[in-house]
Amino acid sequence: MLTIRELLDGYRRFRGETYAVHKARYDALAREGQSPKVMVIACCDSRADPATIFDAAPGALFVVRNVANLVPPHEPLGDYHGTSAALEFAVTGLEVAHIVVLGHARCGGVAACLKGRYDMDAGGRFITKWIALLKGPRGEVLRTHGDASEAAQQQALEQAGIAHSLDNLLTFPFVQAAVEAGRLTLHGAYFDIATGELMARDPESGTFVSVE
Repeated sequence: MLTIRELLDGYRRFRGETYAVHKARYDALAREGQSPKVMVIACCDSRADPATIFDAAPGALFVVRNVANLVPPHEPLGDYHGTSAALEFAVTGLEVAHIVVLGHARCGGVAACLKGRYDMDAGGRFITKWIALLKGPRGEVLRTHGDASEAAQQQALEQAGIAHSLDNLLTFPFVQAAVEAGRLTLHGAYFDIATGELMARDPESGTFVSVE
């Protein structure tokens, strides 16, 4: 378990090594601001960090992370929409050229949805409504993979969740307009924690294929 002391030791290594190596880049980012061309919507799982997976330099990725790397549908009514706000800023403010929905194997949020862990929760917990975004894909996975193993069902739902989020992205008018104008491309990707393999979603077939 990482301690506060170890966090501070890590910061000191960053300051003396990584920051020193990239000092000119950090100076430019501070002076000129950020201008990433890629947004990544990823899971907040500590094992699937986008900057680590893509070995990205500082300022290269605009990242939003949430439970199970989900994109909600466009819902203009309501009070707080963290993922939607980040999406709007990325597309209309930063004018990113690519959005990658990055899912991963062994996702705890997906496992909770598959097992119905929050289906009957009436306590007003935030996670309940959020995980409910996967109920549609879960129903389809259980229909098509009903005889499969639990592990196979989970992988199917993890990948179906990515497709569902890509569909939800297109419900945002500013995303749809940018895609139709050729300014923005949407991508699905899937990372296997155990093997380190990254798979990309084929937009035509919907299958995931190793990038290697």
